[in-house]
Amino acid sequence: MAEFGLVVIGAHIGIHIKEELEEYKNMKALLVEPVEHNVKSIKKNLKNFKNLIIEEIALADKTEIRDFFFIKEKSIHKLKKHWASGIGSFDKKHILSHRNKRFKVEEEDIQKKEIQCLTFKDLIEKYEITSIEKLNIDIEGSEYEILNEIDYDKINIKKIMFEYKHFDGYFKTGVKFEEILSKLKGKNYTTTKIDEENILAIKF
Repeated sequence: MAEFGLVVIGAHIGIHIKEELEEYKNMKALLVEPVEHNVKSIKKNLKNFKNLIIEEIALADKTEIRDFFFIKEKSIHKLKKHWASGIGSFDKKHILSHRNKRFKVEEEDIQKKEIQCLTFKDLIEKYEITSIEKLNIDIEGSEYEILNEIDYDKINIKKIMFEYKHFDGYFKTGVKFEEILSKLKGKNYTTTKIDEENILAIKF
């Protein structure tokens, strides 16, 4: 049985979680990231942290092999947006929806690969996790699948930070979003909008 300090679903290149990793440096940290070139960056950017476990997989509501779409490594510089490496989805249209006059993503910038998907339950059982100090989820609209599947009675998660802006489609919130807020409230969490993208849920 293991207690984890930080679990990050959608770790991207790791830079944005350095401060949190420092906070939990005396506990285990698990980073989930399906994109190979992002995993390489994580290993480089976070090489000084010795408490990391990295899983090059995706989380979903079923254990299966699925097609996963993401921005090609060579296109990140061309698109001139550092955050482009963090756009990955099971739905290619979701990536193309980001196109605007300052981010001219095209079909040719998107790579597809078959990726192993695990459920949150699979992950918990694999590492025998009994508690998590903080769970971060930022996976471009698939947050609902994870938050809906978690057995909140079986595992003690003190804080959950999750992106909510794509819950019911590209920049849409609706029924799914309200369902998760209600579920978290029923499991003794208070929820606060941190900004226009993220919500922090704290168990009381």
